Amino acid sequence: MDFIPTSPRSRKLPIDSGSALVEAREKKAAQGTASMPTAVAFHAQDSQARRQSVVAATARHNASMPNIASILKTEISRVARKEVRAEIETLKKASVAHRASIAELRRQVNALEKELRRVAKGATRSVTAPDSVNEAAEGTKRRFSAARLAAHRAKLGLSAATYGQLVGVSGQTIYHWEQGKARPRAAQLESLAVVRELGAREIAERLSAQ
Repeated sequence: MDFIPTSPRSRKLPIDSGSALVEAREKKAAQGTASMPTAVAFHAQDSQARRQSVVAATARHNASMPNIASILKTEISRVARKEVRAEIETLKKASVAHRASIAELRRQVNALEKELRRVAKGATRSVTAPDSVNEAAEGTKRRFSAARLAAHRAKLGLSAATYGQLVGVSGQTIYHWEQGKARPRAAQLESLAVVRELGAREIAERLSAQ
């Protein structure tokens, strides 16, 4: 085997080792060239992982941020409920006041109805009294008797004209009453009643005065 001369310090290598060295270098270069796609792929994977991490962090951040629309809706609902409660309280107080007023008005109406009934009863009594007087007068009319008138005149021994002077009518009217051809009016009935109550002396005095 032949040896390639080298420096004194270098180790003597066989001639065939040169080709082996070249082959080793070419293999190493090929390995380096082959490892380049692996590095690129690793870098791409790393970039994708970073992007995914950023997206996940952004999603977590967005999820943690409060929803403004939801907050506004909740606040509006709270304020609305508060306003409604205030209005309901006001209406309740007004309702209680109205009920008290209605109760007071009912008491006043009942008192007025009682007073009206009392006044109506008094008015009925007042109206009944004149009716009683009228009924009494009508009863007196119904109680007039032509026979009693003739008997009373005969008892006193007076003529129809003289008896008529006491009553305030003519003798012809006395005849008509006694015969039933006419009936005395209310005022004439009062005069007849007064004459029936007179005695003989009082009748004589009245006749002498006339």
